[in-house]
Amino acid sequence: MNAAVKPIVPAPGPKSPVALAASDPGRAPAPAPRRGFPWMRRALRAVALPAMTFAVVIGVWLFLHEHVAPGLPSPLATWHQAMEILAHPFYSSGPNDKGIGWQLLYSLGRVMAGFGLAVLVGVPVGFLMGTSTNFHRAWNPLVQILRPVSPLAWLPIGLLLFKSVNPSAVFVIFITCIWPTLLNTAAGVRDVPRDYLNVARVLKLNRWETARRILLPATRPYIITGMRLSLSVAWMVIVAAEMLTGGVGIGYYVWDEWNNLNVKSIIVAIVLIGVVGIALELVMDVIQKRFDYTRR
Repeated sequence: MNAAVKPIVPAPGPKSPVALAASDPGRAPAPAPRRGFPWMRRALRAVALPAMTFAVVIGVWLFLHEHVAPGLPSPLATWHQAMEILAHPFYSSGPNDKGIGWQLLYSLGRVMAGFGLAVLVGVPVGFLMGTSTNFHRAWNPLVQILRPVSPLAWLPIGLLLFKSVNPSAVFVIFITCIWPTLLNTAAGVRDVPRDYLNVARVLKLNRWETARRILLPATRPYIITGMRLSLSVAWMVIVAAEMLTGGVGIGYYVWDEWNNLNVKSIIVAIVLIGVVGIALELVMDVIQKRFDYTRR
């Protein structure tokens, strides 16, 4: 009698991710390994996607120029105007005729002056509001009333007080920057862990040493965040403020070009305002990475 022939059973081998998922319904399939050059895909995404967005914007711009608003300059005409403006950004032909580089520098100077004053005032007052309950109760209602007011509403008060354009614009930027800096500092002081303050008591630190060694390092991320918010808003506000005050500045430049019906220069100025805003953000990002321990 012949022996029964046993079926040939293949030796168990490594299962594919799909087979593993099929054998175990609760197990998610492992992602397939990627091939190629990941850095190249990342570079293409970083370049191609923004390029597509810019292409769409330019296409809409051309459509508006050709079919909706013929007075709107074409992208090519605007490009030629930009080359002409940027060829001599720092020329000066009198107090009312300066290059766009000077206009930007004047605006930046006003922003930095108002921003610096706001930091000098806002940080100490924020410390007092965060450490003293009585001080917080005394000042918080006034802060909450004034905080939602548009900074431009303060411009007539500034002109009345200072009788001049430059200090009035700095005053508006100061009002713009003071509330985010003050409130973020106060919030940071209130969020300091009680254990830190208990350590200060154990070490018998006085108020100045407690503020310098405990509160200031612990609240530094909040302070820098408030400064960053203040600076970004201030750069937006200065354009509107200078449109109203006149003189030299990128806001007045935009308004003056509108009066001259030179829309090409206005578009160039808008792009430059955005570029300067990005530069300010990068500066604050470097400062935040350097001094904010939560970003390390």
